[in-house]
Amino acid sequence: MSAVTAGVPTLSLVVPMYNEEETVPIFYRRAVAALEQTAVPFEIVFVDDGSTDATFERLRVLAQGDARIKVVRFSRNFGHQTAVTAGLHYARGAAVAVIDGDLQDPPEFVPRLFEKWCEGFDVVYAVRRTRKENVLKRAAYRLFYRLLRRLSYIDIPLDSGDFAIMDRRVVDELNAMPERNRFVRGIRAWVGFRQVGLEYDREPRFAGESKYPLSKLIKLAYDGLISYSFVPLRMVTHLGFLISVVAFAAVVYLLTLRVVYGEHLITGWTSTVVIVLFLGGIQLLSLGILGEYVGRIFDEVKRRPLYVVKETLGFDTATEMALRGSVETQVGPRPAMRL
Repeated sequence: MSAVTAGVPTLSLVVPMYNEEETVPIFYRRAVAALEQTAVPFEIVFVDDGSTDATFERLRVLAQGDARIKVVRFSRNFGHQTAVTAGLHYARGAAVAVIDGDLQDPPEFVPRLFEKWCEGFDVVYAVRRTRKENVLKRAAYRLFYRLLRRLSYIDIPLDSGDFAIMDRRVVDELNAMPERNRFVRGIRAWVGFRQVGLEYDREPRFAGESKYPLSKLIKLAYDGLISYSFVPLRMVTHLGFLISVVAFAAVVYLLTLRVVYGEHLITGWTSTVVIVLFLGGIQLLSLGILGEYVGRIFDEVKRRPLYVVKETLGFDTATEMALRGSVETQVGPRPAMRL
């Protein structure tokens, strides 16, 4: 457990928000009530991920009335994982908890995570025992987590999301990673340290619709599989080797028929087209897998900032300048960078 510096909150709660105007006041009341149970100084860092509704205005009202509320507003929507990353950059606590703002993850569970952190664990992640989504979505999540764990070269805990509490030294390690395609639960597992899980029951959304449609869920799955597994690349190699072996065996078989028995198989247009289409499909699939990895390399080498901050609330000038320097150090100096 990290030592607490004077003037710095013991506990920070990072909350990514996107179009959650109906949820903001309820979340605030529940989160503050829960954090006050810890009896330590705390702050709540809301990250508005380019909301198009009144989310930021409601967060502004909270920040004006409570000095413990900090708000980071993006210039546009950069995505959930980037919002979590920004929150980790701005959080100052000795322990930093991450929770979604839709109230599916109950704020009342944070004190239990904090108690476990006080016991000396560096990462305490929440494990979803039950979920309130529909059957198809629950099955998809279950399949994804088990597939990811089987294919990944690191041990990513089953049924655990971003809901967790981390020690300051873990957060500092995460903040030092400049990669753009963020999969927070993956890099959290990658850094190691002493980690433990606690089970909880996930609640249904308090209001509105999920901000994670199928397309974003698929992208998140890609990020996890591509970032923490070489299996797709190895599958391409194995598939190419298998097809080569089959083709060589077929050539030997046909030559044997022709030379030894004087026979040859009757070839036709249909069989030729089927073989060409099959091999063409395999080639395109292989190129697609290779392209996914190459595209991510291309995205990384551009070295653009992970996000652009339009406005912040609740941070003093010294903290703002320190945070700006910290983030610029990760991606290199950029005079035009607005953080």
